[in-house]
Amino acid sequence: METTLRGVGVSHGVAIGEVRHMGTAVLEPPAKQIPAEEAEREQGRARQAVEAVAADLIARGNLAGGEAQAVLEAQAMMAQDPELMADVERRIAVGSTAERGVYDAFAAYRALLAGAGEYLAGRVADLDDVRNRIVARLLGVPMPGVPDSDEPYVLIARDLAPADTALLDPALVLGFVTEEGGPTSHSAILARALGVPAVVALPGAGELVEGTVIAVDGSTGEIFVEPGADKRASLEQAAAARKAALAASSGPGATSDGHKVPLLANIGGPADVPAAVDAGAEGVGLFRTEFLFLDDSEKAPSEDKQVDAYRKVLEAFPEGRVVVRVLDAGADKPLDFLTPGDEPNPALGVRGLRTLLDHPDVLRTQLTALSKAAEGLPVYLEVMAPMVADRIDAKAFADACRDAGLEAKFGAMVEIPSAALRARSILQEVEFLSLGTNDLAQYTFAADRQVGAVSRLQDPWQPALLDLVAASAEAAKAEGKSCGVCGEAASDPLLACVLTGLGVTSLSMGAASIPYVRSTLSKHTLAQCERAASAARAADTAEDARAAAQAVLSGE
Repeated sequence: METTLRGVGVSHGVAIGEVRHMGTAVLEPPAKQIPAEEAEREQGRARQAVEAVAADLIARGNLAGGEAQAVLEAQAMMAQDPELMADVERRIAVGSTAERGVYDAFAAYRALLAGAGEYLAGRVADLDDVRNRIVARLLGVPMPGVPDSDEPYVLIARDLAPADTALLDPALVLGFVTEEGGPTSHSAILARALGVPAVVALPGAGELVEGTVIAVDGSTGEIFVEPGADKRASLEQAAAARKAALAASSGPGATSDGHKVPLLANIGGPADVPAAVDAGAEGVGLFRTEFLFLDDSEKAPSEDKQVDAYRKVLEAFPEGRVVVRVLDAGADKPLDFLTPGDEPNPALGVRGLRTLLDHPDVLRTQLTALSKAAEGLPVYLEVMAPMVADRIDAKAFADACRDAGLEAKFGAMVEIPSAALRARSILQEVEFLSLGTNDLAQYTFAADRQVGAVSRLQDPWQPALLDLVAASAEAAKAEGKSCGVCGEAASDPLLACVLTGLGVTSLSMGAASIPYVRSTLSKHTLAQCERAASAARAADTAEDARAAAQAVLSGE
């Protein structure tokens, strides 16, 4: 009998196939004491397993490239954490086996993360995956990972670790569904990059029986269990119509009456450039530069290394716009040489621009490298600071850009509600705004973007979030400056129309979403987008906001 479940759709498309569940490693090794003379050998086994797992994660990252590479390298750093390793060795010295020492040390660290505020609690899934991989290697059991199958399937998991998501084969994994996660979790972002339909935060997903046929709608978040022939036909027809519309859509982003809305790509490094170019991106709206700094948590990359990486991206968009975000370190992206390790709540501490202003040499080197990378190129370089709170922050960043001799526009990211509320003040110091809707939602609703239990508050359709977007866009218009969106909200085609109606001047997203947004925008006039935006803001809930906008744009 056909039933319908609803989670959070995070990656467009429809997948119909049989359920297969993610395999897991043995989670808890047996507790037994070892003789003192075996401690040194066990410590060596533990170190060997840790290094092997870290090397495997880095290798997976190199294969995946782009954003996935940065995420997996961060996991490798987690595996090699010296304090964790010291704790493992202490436990082995008093009688634990290597696998039990690893398990208990990670459990203690896990408890610290879980109690350190919701932002760090979101890293627990990544930590569990690293632990499971190390313990599995020590026990000689299969690694956690996707199931072996010769036939395509829909993958079900409690949560998907980045190491698994990054290397999914779209030819076999038709889509995936998870119980945990949210619209801006690592797995969701990587799913969009892969173009795999995905639904997260679905309660009871693990109870779906192996082999059951389900249909996954990654746009609406609906899961149809044992769909009937009519439902399958309607879903397949809708998917085919969408595919045809995408194929027919090309060129710059614009509404049906010619209002231009440049469609840009979010990238994590040079490896993401080919997909952006293939998707017809008109430039880069968010170049995350963290990937360079995650290579070595002990020191910043050299100026020459930075110049080389930045130039590869800039060269790919001649005459195009490339917006670079300077290093956003702190919170879930700690760097040993920059970020304090003892903050009670790093998400509300020294992160983003605050970190860079505390380390002006790192900021100056990056700005100088960007300036040199752009020399002689016709590209329109723009550089922006993350986590700008007020005009004082904006002025400090603008002054640093000028001091470094940077010949580029410099701007501020709006990720903190204070920046949206005082956008006109900030625009006295910088030349553009860019809305990071993921963090803006997190700070507006006090809802960690990695925690599935509060995912409804991360929904970019929340009217309060739309109000802040509107305030920022109105301020930019009043100052004659631009205001783009580079958060994941821009990847929702319907919401892209609403953002356009709110006055946003450009949209930046994962490359796989660009054709969907281009096609949908081209079907509606600016006036329709403005009416849809007004209807969405008049609603009281995210669900009602989406429904109101949909009604306007569909002519109901």
